[in-house]
Amino acid sequence: MDARFLGIAQLVDTPPVAVVVDVMRAFTVAAWAFAQGAEKIVLAESLDEALALKARHPDWVALKDGPPAPGFDAVNSPGLLRSIDLGGRTVVQKTTAGTVGALAVKEASLVLCASFVVAGATARLLRTRKCADVTFVVTGEDGQADEDLVCAQYIARRVTGVGTDAAEFLRRAGESRAAAELAEGVRQGVHPDDVELCLELDRFPFAMVATLEDSLMVLRPCAVPSPNVEASI
Repeated sequence: MDARFLGIAQLVDTPPVAVVVDVMRAFTVAAWAFAQGAEKIVLAESLDEALALKARHPDWVALKDGPPAPGFDAVNSPGLLRSIDLGGRTVVQKTTAGTVGALAVKEASLVLCASFVVAGATARLLRTRKCADVTFVVTGEDGQADEDLVCAQYIARRVTGVGTDAAEFLRRAGESRAAAELAEGVRQGVHPDDVELCLELDRFPFAMVATLEDSLMVLRPCAVPSPNVEASI
């Protein structure tokens, strides 16, 4: 597999396959939303669009980065979201980096949204579909976020080889600026368990596939069976 690692601003052409990585916290939160029963997640382009979608669909759950705000039901925190029952609900998500990255590659033939909690399933899906040319979009800090880069590198390694040791990748992610800001309370809308939850490898058995549906970018879980060989990783 030919893998490229680019920031959002470095995306010049639409890649055939894009894996958009946001570990802390957009696509850890998205995975938790599905685990809590959400049917789908609509990735909003702006806060105004998120609020407009919520106004049209009052039963949808709108969430954003930062502190609670009028019109939004939740914040972009896995620790806070894990206590919310989202059974059958649609979630509208707007974040600073993750949703922006996914929308930047919305014309790609295959768009996956990823973090450590779905790393193994994401790698298995790429391998199952025999993806030869994959662009990993490192969303945080203008493409410099270490936690997103190492997660992308880990997934790429796991596509091509079995037995990849995750310890060093997780250590670097845990020492990232984003992890420090979450732990130290620099960012708002944070639960004390957020960093730990973001570094929980392969918590969920599904990948997350984003597709255009009636002009909206919609994220859905995609079950990826785990072969026996993956059990030892």
